[in-house]
Amino acid sequence: MYCREKGAQLMFEINNLFFSYKSEKLILCDISFNVQNGEILGIVGSNGTGKTTLLKNLCKLLAPQKGQIIFDGDDITKLSIANTAQIIAYAPQRPNDFFSMNVIDCVMMGRLPYSQFSYSKKDKDLVFSIIEKTNLRELAFRDIREISGGERQLVFIARALAQQPKIIILDEPTSSLDIKNQLFILHFISNLAKKDNFSIIMTLHDLNLASLFCDKILMLKNSRIFAYGEPHDILTEENIDIMYGVNTKVTEVNGYKNICLLK
Repeated sequence: MYCREKGAQLMFEINNLFFSYKSEKLILCDISFNVQNGEILGIVGSNGTGKTTLLKNLCKLLAPQKGQIIFDGDDITKLSIANTAQIIAYAPQRPNDFFSMNVIDCVMMGRLPYSQFSYSKKDKDLVFSIIEKTNLRELAFRDIREISGGERQLVFIARALAQQPKIIILDEPTSSLDIKNQLFILHFISNLAKKDNFSIIMTLHDLNLASLFCDKILMLKNSRIFAYGEPHDILTEENIDIMYGVNTKVTEVNGYKNICLLK
């Protein structure tokens, strides 16, 4: 089991990562960045820039051809599946490979790295608490195949939280949610990250949400990091024009960047 003193400063480091599918051109080229505990990193970029591929490399669903993925000095690629699952939780954008099960059992699966199907009262209490806090109580005994895409997305985020990892990786966590639930889930997970000192790495298409909730922004373009830093420095009209080829007006509202599209 992976153990670490509570409150210790941890670092997730990605050093010179390269990845391609078989003989195809490089999807990721020389990617380097770091995330500290309690920090929220938003990864943005146009479709096909490798955002999801990067996330899958970080959580070991894909193996890079070159580079290091380090957590607290340990090479993630050399850890067991169970130990990795105690460090990293991943919630995909549109999970399709799921079986018939009710919501509460799906969220309970987040405890497998610790319990292996022998759930303790502590495991159950934790899961019940997460279901309550993520507004899933009324869906707890519904089949996950019979609920909406947005509701299912909340379930898989809740399952990631149940793992109590050091890093939660989310692929477009707001893509199927209405605006109310977008704000709810981002407020909830960001406040929890600060409170419990875990990191969040997530892909987003909405730059205004990225400005509101992310401590740092990483822009991917042409397989490489185009820009990386705090939202105030990264979300500029020039960067957005180069990244997406659109005209915008960027202003500041209550200390956050506000991006308005122009015709």
